[in-house]
Amino acid sequence: MSFNMPPVTKNIIIINLLMYLAKVVATRYGIDFDDLLGLHYFMASDFRLYQLFTYMFVHGGLEHIFFNMFAVWMFGRIMEQVMGSQRFLFYYVVCGLGAGLAQEGVQYLEYVYDGLASYDRVNVGGGVTMAMEDFLNRWTTVGASGAVYGVLLSFGMTFPEERMFIIPFPFPIKAKWFVMGYAVIELLSALGNRGDGVAHMAHLGGMLFGFALIMYWRNHLGSGSGRFFGGGGGYGGFGGYDNYFTRYEDVTNTSARQRSSFTAQFKQWWKNLSSKFSGKPKMKAQVGGGHSKHADDMEWHRQQQQREAEVDAILAKIKEGGYASLTDEEKRKLFEASQR
Repeated sequence: MSFNMPPVTKNIIIINLLMYLAKVVATRYGIDFDDLLGLHYFMASDFRLYQLFTYMFVHGGLEHIFFNMFAVWMFGRIMEQVMGSQRFLFYYVVCGLGAGLAQEGVQYLEYVYDGLASYDRVNVGGGVTMAMEDFLNRWTTVGASGAVYGVLLSFGMTFPEERMFIIPFPFPIKAKWFVMGYAVIELLSALGNRGDGVAHMAHLGGMLFGFALIMYWRNHLGSGSGRFFGGGGGYGGFGGYDNYFTRYEDVTNTSARQRSSFTAQFKQWWKNLSSKFSGKPKMKAQVGGGHSKHADDMEWHRQQQQREAEVDAILAKIKEGGYASLTDEEKRKLFEASQR
């Protein structure tokens, strides 16, 4: 298994780890990161608009951040190579923001359903009451789980037939069933375990916003979104240009694209990418003798054809067995091809 990570995935993990360490240190000095950067209920006095973004980088404990960052590493690095770095970053942030908005909406419904607007104080148990203002400030959400669930959804939609081994099951589960199962569990948990301290609806909100964004991209090919959200800054063997969701159909072997040529589409992308190669030699004519550059040109084209053939073979292997079937060397070649 390769630990090489594309830049956005790597920096997301680094930022979250640094924030967790900062939280540990700040706690010793009486500074509450959850209170400052966590997402408060929008009617609470401690709510700030920036918290819709910052809450994604604050975690409740070591177990919380470990499982979230493990999922970012496992699925995010693959999806960044598929989408391209710019598009993946935009997708991750939108899922996180969407999760926060969903949580705010659910909390508002809870506020209305419980009729809290009619009370000045709340009984928190044991005969202890609390001012409503202080009670609402306790409704705080932290963690990257909403964005992570969005990334998980994108993996399931991109590689639905990919088989995964999930503890404790002794048999592989297809990615599409894995994602659907998680969504159902979260929905049932949200309905049946109210007050368990887990933002289940935020998780579902991240998946919902991720699904909506993917469908928008798929239905608006050629609208120009790729020129900003992935165009020109792509990362990985088949990410970073506007026709991502056209190729996505080929990668997943869906019935609508089973007969199309995956390698032919990649060759078109490679042709566009190769025109930007900084090391491409240029034809020069010399008068009065001297060494011709023709031989250098021929050698460069020969090497490029060899590189194209290697990448075509790697992509064909992805089509048959999925990204996980690649060796570390093949992943390295795919990464190097995207950086030229």
